[in-house]
Amino acid sequence: MHEPIQFFVNVWLKFFFLFTPFFALSMFLSMTGDYTERRRRKLAVMISVAVAVLCICLLFLGNQLFAIFGITLNAFRIGVGVLLFLSAISLVQGRKTPADANQEADIAVVPLAMPVIVGPATTGTLLVMGAGLSSVTERIVGCLALLFAVACLGIMLLLATAIERGIGHRGLNILSKLTGIILAALAAQMIMDGILGFLAAKG
Repeated sequence: MHEPIQFFVNVWLKFFFLFTPFFALSMFLSMTGDYTERRRRKLAVMISVAVAVLCICLLFLGNQLFAIFGITLNAFRIGVGVLLFLSAISLVQGRKTPADANQEADIAVVPLAMPVIVGPATTGTLLVMGAGLSSVTERIVGCLALLFAVACLGIMLLLATAIERGIGHRGLNILSKLTGIILAALAAQMIMDGILGFLAAKG
């Protein structure tokens, strides 16, 4: 596989699962229970736009933030990996949806876009990845892959009603737990990369 294509696929899959799409879908369904289908679709588009803007901003602010706070990339990788692992555990155990969500409020940005979809672990991963993108090609391919992951999430939200009918709430819970397992593996890899990088720098 050509390297840019492989990089594109890797980034796309990584962020698609980092967005915890099935948990986000179950949250979206629970918070829009009395919405019409048209209103749900409008909200899905708003959420997708908000997530895309947030992610692009975070992706390209990594180097500046590291320089300001004097944080090394490897140290941040370890910290984010631990945070991501905790998020994975909460997914596997089953996170609860808020019972007092205001259905009439504008929920596109808060809480659905952030922190449900773009939570602390996703934010940290975006900062780490953005700091590691050195060439123009990597930045362009990474940005396109990230936007594609957001688009896939948006399509899921647009098809939320159909998906709910097809797999039901139990199916969504199972898929959320599987997402948590994948995130745990990503977290372990990120922690190991940070430790190995730290040891190599010290050596």
